[in-house]
Amino acid sequence: MPRYNYTALDSRGNETKGSLEVGSQNEAIGRVREMGLFPTKIAESEKDDKGAAKKKGKPAAGRPRPGKKKGGAMNINIKIPGLGGGVKPKVLTAFTRQLATLVDAGLPLLRGLRVLEKQERSRTLKDIMGELALSIEGGSTFSEALAQHPKVFNRLFVNMVKAGELGGVLEVVLKRLAEFSEKAQKIKGKVKAALFYPVAVLIVAVGIMILLMTYVVPQFKDVFAGMNIDMPKFTLLVMGISDLVRKNILATMGVLAILVVLFLLFIKTKFGRRLWDQFKLVMPAVGPVISKVAISRFCRTLGTLVSSGVPILQALTIVKETAGNVIISNAVSLVHESVKEGETITAPLEASRVFPPMVVSMVDVGEQTGALPEMLLRIADNYDEEVDNAVAAMTSLLEPIMIIFLAVLVGSIVIAMFMPLIAMITNLSEDGGGGKKGGD
Repeated sequence: MPRYNYTALDSRGNETKGSLEVGSQNEAIGRVREMGLFPTKIAESEKDDKGAAKKKGKPAAGRPRPGKKKGGAMNINIKIPGLGGGVKPKVLTAFTRQLATLVDAGLPLLRGLRVLEKQERSRTLKDIMGELALSIEGGSTFSEALAQHPKVFNRLFVNMVKAGELGGVLEVVLKRLAEFSEKAQKIKGKVKAALFYPVAVLIVAVGIMILLMTYVVPQFKDVFAGMNIDMPKFTLLVMGISDLVRKNILATMGVLAILVVLFLLFIKTKFGRRLWDQFKLVMPAVGPVISKVAISRFCRTLGTLVSSGVPILQALTIVKETAGNVIISNAVSLVHESVKEGETITAPLEASRVFPPMVVSMVDVGEQTGALPEMLLRIADNYDEEVDNAVAAMTSLLEPIMIIFLAVLVGSIVIAMFMPLIAMITNLSEDGGGGKKGGD
């Protein structure tokens, strides 16, 4: 078992040194803290259990020492590589809400983190909580500790916490963050639920098309091969597509994959992203929902930041980075430049032609009356309700469209296959009718 040397401070601030035989550095930290000491430095001993000197740069087998600094010591406050991602928004929202409740109840922040760490089920978030606690014990502020995990805590989260720390209202800011995240997740869930039906219908349509083209159409082709009839052009077209797909299935899938990759690469370019985001705001049925969600997100984010004490210019920068749409982001950039030059927010919002006149007017009133944060949050609440109505309208419109789309798709193939049979039956009827007439 490896030996770890530690340097720690007692309750009076006196430095204490010692060594422990434990399985890992984290276990050493825990043992030192159990002794009522505050660890400042933990390092694995340069000698193993038998006292033999270890070769420098070659750790013993089975004892990897990631993050080890030159000289064999490691500062326990540094961020462990690999942490950050993998925390679900719902889990993070629950953590924020619980921490706000504990802090509001008078529990110290550090103790609150330790309490939540013990009961957290998410391994990733549990480890991050431990890192946050260690950073705070090392003298860092909560916002500084959060900033070490940018993949989990974005700039919005970090800056709001920082403003709450400076204003002494951390519990209020944490509650606002939890409410902000809950409402964002609620809207996202509604949009996903609304899009589930058309996506499901599209998947079913693709499955039916593959079945018809690879199995049903070839069966009809074999039947028609033994008949001496003229094929309609539409039937020949469908059979040609069927042969192309069936005989070149890998090539067809490859072409589709290439088209998808090219599209993804295109929307990652500056021009492509702008074009795609512009199209999303004006596309039929879905466009109004995306537009209202973007406006609600802009108003709620800016209102929450400003009401939490974040400076307006810094808040606009954060809103720009978290807008999620290039068109909205460019509009926020114009607002930022306007405010930076001492002008109002209203003029660039109106010039962007992205925000409706009602939103511009309400922001103007809020700016003139000094109640801009409250007005922005009121606009966000109003647009949340409009999102519900827009989602309901989109769902009611997409359902018949998708049903008609599926019917036309499948019906076209069925008609193409039955057209030769109908023509053959018609010819037989005419021949039979003519023969009977001649016999009379």
